[in-house]
Amino acid sequence: MGDISKDINSRFKNDKQKAMLNIIYTANWITSQQNSFFKPFSISPQQYNVLRILRGAGEVLPVQTIKDRMLQRAPNATRMMDKLCDKELIKRVPCSNDRRVVQVEITEKGLRLLTEIDKAHPTEYLKNITLKEATLLSDLLDKIR
Repeated sequence: MGDISKDINSRFKNDKQKAMLNIIYTANWITSQQNSFFKPFSISPQQYNVLRILRGAGEVLPVQTIKDRMLQRAPNATRMMDKLCDKELIKRVPCSNDRRVVQVEITEKGLRLLTEIDKAHPTEYLKNITLKEATLLSDLLDKIR
């Protein structure tokens, strides 16, 4: 089992400081793992998140709704959507009652990519903790926010 004190060769003023730095360190580790995983699929974790949101919605969504639902707030969401459109994973759909609203939907190609990713996606980032510990961890993270 890992120990952040050893991993970053550091001491901590108290356990709250250690916990905070451990959260940041672990988040960066997970991000690195995800970046490596998604690279062969030629998408980023944020692009994957957009595709998942659209698949889960099962309908056309305004870009703003997607931005609101994203795990990581993306200031460059429009550019990200442009890239997904260029890859033909999503498409823009005109809004019938408001021309200023940009809506998007996932394409069949995007759905096929998600199916491929679902088959390969590692679900064992948390393999070293029990379901009860996962619930506790989630509750504690909610409490922090």
